[in-house]
Amino acid sequence: MQINQFPEVMSSCRFCFMCRHLSAVGQVSGRESDTPRGRALIADRVRMHPEEIGNADFIDAIYRSDLSGANRFHCDGYHDGKGYDEIGLQLALRRDIVDAGYAPEKVKQLVAELKATENWSVEGKADVLYFVDPGTAARLSVEKAVKAVLDKANVSYAVVRGGCIGKALNVLGFTADAKAAMEKFAAVVNGTGAKVLLVSNPAAADALKSDFKAAGVNLVPEVMFTAGYFAKLAKEGRLTFAGKTGVASYLPSDYLKNYLKCDCAEQLLALLGVKNRMFGTNVEESYTAGEGALVLDRLYPELVKMLAVKVAAQAEADVPVIVASANTADALEAAGLKCVTLEEAAEADLC
Repeated sequence: MQINQFPEVMSSCRFCFMCRHLSAVGQVSGRESDTPRGRALIADRVRMHPEEIGNADFIDAIYRSDLSGANRFHCDGYHDGKGYDEIGLQLALRRDIVDAGYAPEKVKQLVAELKATENWSVEGKADVLYFVDPGTAARLSVEKAVKAVLDKANVSYAVVRGGCIGKALNVLGFTADAKAAMEKFAAVVNGTGAKVLLVSNPAAADALKSDFKAAGVNLVPEVMFTAGYFAKLAKEGRLTFAGKTGVASYLPSDYLKNYLKCDCAEQLLALLGVKNRMFGTNVEESYTAGEGALVLDRLYPELVKMLAVKVAAQAEADVPVIVASANTADALEAAGLKCVTLEEAAEADLC
């Protein structure tokens, strides 16, 4: 079983309460099974009694997880390579569930839908290629903002549009299908001859930087998140921001901070003159409205609504909230919180 790769995680996390407050789903549900300790107990039970892999309650708890990287990021010793990879354990258990034939029907249906979207189209030809994923495409103002910024810097760019590049399939435990999607997308991107691949979706950035490498899929262009590319253009003198954004609350991206350990958003915010006001009382609780789990809104929409309401309740009415992805912005706006993405904030501060 895949979970046998994580014996120390199971034996340690099942006794530990230290990161319970960082598990957003556990915070809103109040269920012990929605915490890292609860999930480790489930995994350890399956390890000792493999027949329990088909336990419906266990499967439900594992797919309800928001896969928040905060639990792993803040685990004692993680940055020295000694911490416990709780996300790795969860993903391994999902793979075991799939391999044993116990993937829930709603998961299998979602996988079929995702695989059906593995089609991409390329518009133009340039050294810079901008990937407009489905989540970004659904919020038209993001692509509009990217165009405004790149045009201001006189950057010629091409666009690749389309569906699943394997990240969601990987998250759901379908690794073979995920790798097949990665290989298809890489062939399209590599065929363009682009040198830089820009993305607005933090999950896509993590997929292209981490998942492709782990799967042995070669991607030729350098992958950059839009915020980091904008900051680079500004430092090169090709772009100027007014620096007048002022007081705002930046809601950190789970993928950028906790998965990729990337501070590109903070670099851009500094150029925009953002005076960051801490979000709520515990910023760690605010990393996700299901961002880490990527498709949690498709599997458990009521959970995502609860998460979004929790985040919105911490906001200050007179302070703009800046977020890193269109998906997060849409989820929080549905809960009554007005958000702007990093790209939209950059467009608004252009000189």
